[in-house]
Amino acid sequence: MLPLPLREGVGGRGLLASIHPLPPPPSRKGRGRFCSVRPPVMTRVLDVRGLRKYYPIHRGVLGRHVADVRAVDDVSFSIDRGETLSLVGESGCGKTTTSRCILRAITPTAGEIRFRGEGGTEIDVARLSRQALRPLRRQMQMIFQDPFSSLNPRMTIAEIIGEPLLVNGMTDARARNQRVAELLDLVHLPAPYLNRFPHAFSGGQRQRIGIARALALSPSLIVADEPVSALDVSVQAQIVNLMLELQDRLGIAYLFVAHDLSVVKHVSHRVAVMYVGRIVEIAPTKSLFASPRHPYTEALLSAVPVPDPRQRAQRIVLEGDVADPSDPPPGCPFHPRCRYATAQCRQVTPELQEVAAGHWVRCLRAPELALRGVAEPVAPATENQV
Repeated sequence: MLPLPLREGVGGRGLLASIHPLPPPPSRKGRGRFCSVRPPVMTRVLDVRGLRKYYPIHRGVLGRHVADVRAVDDVSFSIDRGETLSLVGESGCGKTTTSRCILRAITPTAGEIRFRGEGGTEIDVARLSRQALRPLRRQMQMIFQDPFSSLNPRMTIAEIIGEPLLVNGMTDARARNQRVAELLDLVHLPAPYLNRFPHAFSGGQRQRIGIARALALSPSLIVADEPVSALDVSVQAQIVNLMLELQDRLGIAYLFVAHDLSVVKHVSHRVAVMYVGRIVEIAPTKSLFASPRHPYTEALLSAVPVPDPRQRAQRIVLEGDVADPSDPPPGCPFHPRCRYATAQCRQVTPELQEVAAGHWVRCLRAPELALRGVAEPVAPATENQV
C-alpha cells in the first residue's frame, strides 16, 4: 500500500489546540514502511495485565456449569501515548473481545486494565462500577468496523458528532455547532456536510465522520476495530493516513485491531499476534515482520502479498482446525497445526519469554527456530549496477 499525501496545516494550530489541549509530539517521518520505533515521549496510557474473559457453558435441566469458553486467556500488554499497538490473528482468536473488555463494553472475568487518565491518575477500569465509568468513557473512544451501521440514519452529521458533546454537558447549541464544524474540518470534510444524513456519503466519508465523533471528547486512547476492512483499497490508504496524521498532531494512542497485515505494517509501532485467546508473540513491527519467532506468525506473514516476485516466499498452509477455546489441547494450543511441534510441545504449555529486546514469544522452540519473515523490497538496479 502506497501512502497518500497528507494535507498539512488544516484548521491551524490554534483551532487544533482548542479541540485537543495535548501538546503535539515530535513529527515522525517515513511511516509508510515500518513504525517500529516507539514514540520519544513515553507516557503510559494503558497497562493490561492477566486479562481474562470466560463465557460459561451450562448443560442439563439444572443448567450445570460444565466448561468455559476462554475467549481471552491471560492477555498482557501496554500502550504509550502516541503509540499504535496492533492486534492480529484469525477470526475468533479474541481480538475484538479484548478490545471491548478494555472499553468495558463487556465485563472481564479477571485481570487488570490500568488506564492513566487526565492528570496522570492511574485507574483500574476492570474494577469500576458502571456509574464510576461514565466520566472515564470520554477518554476512551472507539472507531467501528462498519462506517454505515455505526451512524444513526435518522440523525444529521451535526447531531451525530454533537451528541457526545451534548451528553457531556455542552448545552449551548451555538458553541456545540462550532465545535462540530471544527471537528469536521479536522477530518478534512467541508462544513456544508453538517446538515446531511449518513446515506448521502460514501464509505470513506462515513468513516471520517466516525473518526470525528470519536475525537469529539479529546480521548487519550482510541480502539479501532478493523476501521478500514469495509473500504476500498484506495480509500483504506486515505483513512489510515488520516489516522496517522491525527496521531502525530494530537498524541493519541491507538489499539488497532486488524486482519490485513499490510495495513498493520504501515500503521503500527508494535504488533501482538493472538491465537485462541492468548498473545503468542508481541514485538516491534520491524522485528516481527523481518524475523518472526513463532510458527503461527510465520504462517500469517507468508500470506502477505509482496509485489516483487523475487521476494515472494512459499505460502504456508496450516492444516487442521483452530483449537476449541472451550477445550484446548494439552501443551501448546498451536501444536496440532505446527510443523515444528515435538513431543514436549504436546505436553508443556509455553509461557511468554523475551528472545530479543522487546520481542516476546510463547513458544518452547523459539530460541532454536529460524523462521521466514517478510523481506524488504529490493531497490531497482541502476545502469551502473547493470
